[in-house]
Amino acid sequence: MVQSAVLGFPRIGAFRELKKSTEAYWNGKITADQLLATGKEIRAHNWKLQKDAGVDIIASNDFSFYDQILDLSALFNVIPSRYTKYNLPALDTYFAMARGLQRKATETTKAVDVPALEMVKWFDSNYHYVRPTFSHSTTFKLNGSKPVDEYLEAKALGIETRPVVAGPVSFLYLGKSDKDSLDLEPISLLEKLLPVYAELLKKLAAAGAKTVQIDEPTLVLDLPKNVQAAFKTAYDYLASVEGVPELILTTYFGDVTPNLDAIKGLKVAGFHFDFVRDPEQLESVASILNDKQILSVGIVDGRNIWKNDFASSIALVKKAIEKVGSDRVVVATSSSLLHTPVDLANEKKLDPEIKDWFSFATQKLDEVVTIAKAVSGADVTDKLAANAKSVKSRKEHEITNDSAVRKRMSEITDDLTHRKSPFPKRLAIQKEEFHLPLFPTTTIGSFPQTKEIRVTRNKFSKGKISEEEYTAFIKKQIQEVVKFQEDIGLDVLVHGEPERNDMVQYFGERLKGFAFTTNGWVQSYGSRYVRPPIIVGDVSRPGPMTVKTSVYAQSITKKPMKGMLTGPVTILRWSFPRDDVSQKTQALQLALSLRDEVEDLEKAGINVVQVDEPALREGLPLRAGAERSAYLKWAAESFRLATSGVKDSTQIHSHFCYSDLDPNHIKALDADVVSIEFSKKDDPNYIQEFANYPNHIGLGLFDIHSPRVPSEEEFVARIGEILKIYQPEKFWCNPDCGLKTRKWPETTASLTNMVAAAKYYRNKYAKKN
Repeated sequence: MVQSAVLGFPRIGAFRELKKSTEAYWNGKITADQLLATGKEIRAHNWKLQKDAGVDIIASNDFSFYDQILDLSALFNVIPSRYTKYNLPALDTYFAMARGLQRKATETTKAVDVPALEMVKWFDSNYHYVRPTFSHSTTFKLNGSKPVDEYLEAKALGIETRPVVAGPVSFLYLGKSDKDSLDLEPISLLEKLLPVYAELLKKLAAAGAKTVQIDEPTLVLDLPKNVQAAFKTAYDYLASVEGVPELILTTYFGDVTPNLDAIKGLKVAGFHFDFVRDPEQLESVASILNDKQILSVGIVDGRNIWKNDFASSIALVKKAIEKVGSDRVVVATSSSLLHTPVDLANEKKLDPEIKDWFSFATQKLDEVVTIAKAVSGADVTDKLAANAKSVKSRKEHEITNDSAVRKRMSEITDDLTHRKSPFPKRLAIQKEEFHLPLFPTTTIGSFPQTKEIRVTRNKFSKGKISEEEYTAFIKKQIQEVVKFQEDIGLDVLVHGEPERNDMVQYFGERLKGFAFTTNGWVQSYGSRYVRPPIIVGDVSRPGPMTVKTSVYAQSITKKPMKGMLTGPVTILRWSFPRDDVSQKTQALQLALSLRDEVEDLEKAGINVVQVDEPALREGLPLRAGAERSAYLKWAAESFRLATSGVKDSTQIHSHFCYSDLDPNHIKALDADVVSIEFSKKDDPNYIQEFANYPNHIGLGLFDIHSPRVPSEEEFVARIGEILKIYQPEKFWCNPDCGLKTRKWPETTASLTNMVAAAKYYRNKYAKKN
């Protein structure tokens, strides 16, 4: 009998229970014990759900209060000394690493002021992990026993689980050197780390765990030779330690073939590979198995919401069985289901026919079990027939082929993807248009979404207040945000986006070709969850989406007001995309819709338009080669298609955050001004990479994911470091990202200090000239 396995389950709760409890703890409304109790309830529910679905191999230690990689940093004592010097409780130290901590001294506690660790995208997903930060003084040891505790917790419920732990090579390679140890290559710490891994694994075995899922997702990357060699070092060592359980080495998100030599011959019990992303690797990966190793076939998509095509999946699993035998094949999710919504059953408003095309995490449990039963010879005829009917319905539905959209796509020319003039000519015209000072200040777009805003928007969506009442409320919010920006002295303003639920969902709701969920939440980072729209068909714009709001905002100020749009690649990447047409096709369809919006904004008198592309780097194929080159070409083309229909005097901005960015990729967009997340970067080489960037740039000056407020002196010092390398006449001052998740007191203080620092340098350079 072929077994079924799930590599991990969403930890947020079906109705965001984890978010509510975590934020309540941060706000002092519940105790640590109450927060821990919420986590325990969610874990128990998830394990029971999987057991009841008939899943054979269920993961434990897939739960986290913030991020699974941060959990490992805390567990292995990879905690920079700036977090330990305050002697905080372990949970508070953990959250300080995640989001920073700033609080004043009291009679019983001393003042705390520490920024968060760097946060970056998890491979090519919209999930963010907290990057492990190593130094020469890092001392590995076990801090607690979270994986063991959660394994025993499940066992007490009568549920046997397979603990999951990120592997030692990936943990080190995905980390970074701390600012005081920039000469340190993290992978060089492997031999010091391995004994602590072995100690953890032995504790899991002693608790009863027979097998451990050890994730090494870096195997789908282009790895240097020393990192490839590290796999043999690591797994030979672990195999030599008595009392270590069997290991299933797990990869996902891509093709492992180029790194097969690094794992061939490893003394592990088996391997898991992602055959959703690359079904063609079956022949290659099967060839490295010995006659006892298990092949875990990742065939149910852990990254998207489309119903599995049972016919094609069963065919692939049968090929795997032919190669290694049914007793050595496991049918599994391609990756953890962390990246999918929890339960389709909670969606009551979706069109029934379209809803039938989807499968969320709970439904994917049944898919894994059904495929395993089918290849084992069980009678699942009814389920196979229903699945085939659903797949056929989607292929034939009229929404998937809009002839008007396809005709317009065929008319795209190279001229449509380039501005009328090169940047130097545009810059001269824009200087006369805007008369901005040196070191112009702006924000990225959103301002705090208060409870009042969220409640009022919810009332409007449920028909509890009229459109007139809602419009009046939104106008009042815009008035207050505009006045605030004028009062503190910002130079280029935004309307604050009080009407927007999410930077992608808002636009998807105004475009044809999308479907939306009510409870389809997915974790992006920490307590930040998103509800990705679903691209179900060809995309077009029925009418203007932002023009009326932007025109109103511009009408109440004499300063430039930015029109705020989300770019085509980001809308694509932060939605659940179609899997029946190329991503390039979807991006260009979105670009044509946004092009119409940009041109309408300009016609309405909005002469600064920001088209954000924070997901540009996220979409980059994980390996260098033809696929990556093609992506970079069409991604830049789609941005330029969206933004190139305007006059030279219209200033196009864009924004990027929380990725390792290449200036050449951004240069290809030809935006007049770009703003880039920078506050968590402490490598001086990162500034150097942008030193010759030809257009204008704002390196983000404070971390919007943290409540911490930098002082004016800190802003001055940070700008000073940048100006040692970057040209002052090209530099803008702005936050890392939008301010939606922040509260007003910290927003006011941070922006006030930022503007003061900009004025300091404005005066300094005016005296020089």
